[in-house]
Amino acid sequence: MARPLASIVSAGVTKFGVREGVYSRELFAEAAQEAFQACPNLSPKKDIDGLFVGQMSESYEHQAHVAPMIADWVDLLPIPAVRTEAACASSSVALRCALLAIKSRMHDVVLVGGVEKMTNLPTADSTEYLAMASDFPFEQWHGISFPGIFAMMATAHMAKYGTTQEQLARVAVKNHENGTLNPKAHFQKRITIDDVLSSRTVAWPLRLYDCSPISDGASCVLLAAPKLAKKFTDTPVHIIGSGQAQDTLGLFERDDLTTMSVTKLAAKNAYEMAGIRTKQIDVAEVHDCFTIAEIIAYEALGLCKPGKGGKLIDEGVTGLGGKTPVNTSGGLKAKGHPVGATGTAQACEIYLQLTGQAGKRQVKGAEIGLTQNVGGSASTGVVHVYRRGD
Repeated sequence: MARPLASIVSAGVTKFGVREGVYSRELFAEAAQEAFQACPNLSPKKDIDGLFVGQMSESYEHQAHVAPMIADWVDLLPIPAVRTEAACASSSVALRCALLAIKSRMHDVVLVGGVEKMTNLPTADSTEYLAMASDFPFEQWHGISFPGIFAMMATAHMAKYGTTQEQLARVAVKNHENGTLNPKAHFQKRITIDDVLSSRTVAWPLRLYDCSPISDGASCVLLAAPKLAKKFTDTPVHIIGSGQAQDTLGLFERDDLTTMSVTKLAAKNAYEMAGIRTKQIDVAEVHDCFTIAEIIAYEALGLCKPGKGGKLIDEGVTGLGGKTPVNTSGGLKAKGHPVGATGTAQACEIYLQLTGQAGKRQVKGAEIGLTQNVGGSASTGVVHVYRRGD
């Protein structure tokens, strides 16, 4: 197995949901303070020498140039601070940039995270700003939004492989069940297959309970050079593989709507870097912005063969007691999806799982974890592989 690229020594995540009366800067500071307090050996002003923050859009708060603002609100001025934007994969790209910074020896200890404040606007406005991650002249201009884009993926998958609405519903039921065990989740209510199938249609075959919510929230991890990790914690989590790939911005330009080529490519690179096979993964957080996205992720990550993702959820393989639990946090579907925060929130969950801090949703004996995050209609794909520290 590969040597670590960098090590997570602490993590923090806010409660996701409707967070009234706070700005994104306050949310990020809340997540950062949780990470700092969980790492008493850290002196933030002395030890942290870089900041990377993922945020999708300036439009939600009419606020650009957020990197220095965040650095100010977490009391880390004047260190270098960088904002990354890759739609829903913004903070996964921030994490990858932080890895590169540490691997290059330009930085030793980095705070990396993401944030989005989305619920302060009418749903129509939030939907419009999210749609800006799709192709403007060929998709946005014609009125399509992401529920419609992922509905096309779902109908293509159903037509090619026989995937059913009941299988999509099982993804939502599983993730809502996990969300009841996560006090930070947006939704903490169990649902049934009938609840999903009787909820209103958003873009056929996707119904309301097939869709992740609009959420507010922030998340961050403290990343250190591996040689320094034990200075800060006895239980580091090492990142041992990282992959990123890009595809066309527009879904209409692709030949096969039933897969995510960016996830396949990013996973291949991350697995090879980490020196692992898919079967070694003990726990995973994947991008379930819509239930079909989780089923496609199973296949693209190699958890099953193409077209068998529905069978995997039917058999309970990805449930909390299954062979490979997926989205123990509740996923985007139940934990929530403040888009800029999602990538590092996935990393936070894997950190908790691999350090035995996940409470009632703990996967017993988990040693190897994975996160898979996409931006837009899988135009950006990022996969990271994690190992419990020695």
